[in-house]
Amino acid sequence: MQIDPHEPPLSAPLKLAFDYTRSVGPLLGEFFTALRGRRIVGVRGSDGRVLVPPAEYDPVTWEQLTEIVPVASVGTVLSWTWQPEPLEGQPLDRPFAWALIKLDGADTPLLHAVAADGPEAVSTGARVHAHWVDEPVGAITDIAYFALGDQPEDVPPPPEGLDPVTMLVSPSTIEIQHTASQPESAFLRALEQGKLLGARSGADGKVYFPPREANPTTGRPLDEFVELPDKGTVTTFAIINIPFAGQRIKPPYVAAYVLLDGADIPVLHLVSDIEADKVRMGMRVQAVWKPEDQWGLGIDNIEYFKPTGEPDADYDTYKHHL
Repeated sequence: MQIDPHEPPLSAPLKLAFDYTRSVGPLLGEFFTALRGRRIVGVRGSDGRVLVPPAEYDPVTWEQLTEIVPVASVGTVLSWTWQPEPLEGQPLDRPFAWALIKLDGADTPLLHAVAADGPEAVSTGARVHAHWVDEPVGAITDIAYFALGDQPEDVPPPPEGLDPVTMLVSPSTIEIQHTASQPESAFLRALEQGKLLGARSGADGKVYFPPREANPTTGRPLDEFVELPDKGTVTTFAIINIPFAGQRIKPPYVAAYVLLDGADIPVLHLVSDIEADKVRMGMRVQAVWKPEDQWGLGIDNIEYFKPTGEPDADYDTYKHHL
């Protein structure tokens, strides 16, 4: 099967996002709990220095640190750089300065944003104070930014009856413009037509599905495309029993590697229309496609694979494809 090599590759914006959740531990828990109360604390090291943000282990002796020390919300700019065009997710949506700020009572600097009308308004040695968000939650972003001046803000007393901060959720996002390779573009365009396209190097090469730019063992380009049937064999699989954030299918369900007939590389997909504990290696399956008017440029045009009812494939026919 030949593909027009002059057809331009597909390109589309891609946004990846997830929430990174971590347990903060006892020391950082005190730091974030203090921030929720619009206070700042550090920790004392073995050499007497007060470290802000607090380090969990001593930078001199590597021993665990435990002595919490309150510090001021006012400090001095040690160094700074101007951010003329803020990026999404940064503390301010207007030009500002990133600065290393040594708070009164601390011996190490804290990196944060300083709001100023222009770079000429910021200087090394400038005195700044923390400006707090209206509803602190126990994160470094509870300090909205630092403002010029050494007069601390009046803050209400910390809330009572709240549990200490033990977990921290940090959203992470990246946006890129993804341009597919020529073989990948051909694969995606074929999916839009309800076809499954693999590729190989020459007439006797391994058939890769989905196609990639080159054979990883020889480096030869995958220049011959092969249309594959939508039937195959389950090689290995996993039963998903545990729910997680963003999950679109209620557990239990089966994620399986399906070796399409004529392919040499299995593809990961769902297996359904069968009880999860009845799925097995060697089981013959066939694709269940979404309605044609829902087809797009994605493997999710196939909703899942279902058993065909055929006899299981012999192990020797797929043992080299596990």
